Amino acid sequence: MSQFARFADILRAMPALGQEDQLPETLLLDRSGSLETFYAPFDHINREARIIICGITPGMQQARNALNAARACLAEGQPYEIAMAEAKKIASFSGPMRRNLVELLDGLGLQNWLGIDSCQQLFGSHSHLAHYTSALRYPVFVNGKDYNGTPSMLKQASLRRQIETSLSEEVSALSHALFVPLGPRVAEVFQQLVTQGLIDDNRVLAGIPHPSGANAERIAYFLGRKPREALSNKVNPDKLDRARRSLCDKITALSA
Repeated sequence: MSQFARFADILRAMPALGQEDQLPETLLLDRSGSLETFYAPFDHINREARIIICGITPGMQQARNALNAARACLAEGQPYEIAMAEAKKIASFSGPMRRNLVELLDGLGLQNWLGIDSCQQLFGSHSHLAHYTSALRYPVFVNGKDYNGTPSMLKQASLRRQIETSLSEEVSALSHALFVPLGPRVAEVFQQLVTQGLIDDNRVLAGIPHPSGANAERIAYFLGRKPREALSNKVNPDKLDRARRSLCDKITALSA
């Protein structure tokens, strides 16, 4: 039985979640010390995708959006596959980070590689080209707050299990595509998958600044909107320059 099928009756019976609501205990998958993992419908895999965008884990806002979308689909009598796909589409990278993500991908020219006008279309008319996922498929919280990469996903047993099962499944199913890990923690996970031979390093575009609003200065420099001399000491421009050169080289090689 799939996880979605296991939780479908619970989703049907749930009230819609508001912006301040916590996830109900009936969705709890695992509790280990301060770490809690909850079910939210991020199970759908778009096997035709050409580009896979991978974050750390769905946050609370994304989890609520996915649960509400799946609940609405089930109430309409939609099949499970339709409900899963709709939940994933609506909730993936929802919120302010979507705009930053689009600008970063367009800044690298990935829209040209994909044959579209802008990567904004990956969230609309050309959503069939993209698969959105997370190193940890199901939302993880630390002391009730969104997990940000600490403790390490690769060192904490309950988190590593998600990588070895859910993420490895997706990587195997989508080995023909291009992977974009967001942030150093996710890049570390993909380096592990490369080392294990599960994915070709040439298909991993690591080094893009995380699209979080908290990363605004790095994003601005990466996109050429802020000069080096205006950067604070929190930003390492040499590291960003190396990452951009490496990414552009990989994209050029793929386009050849």
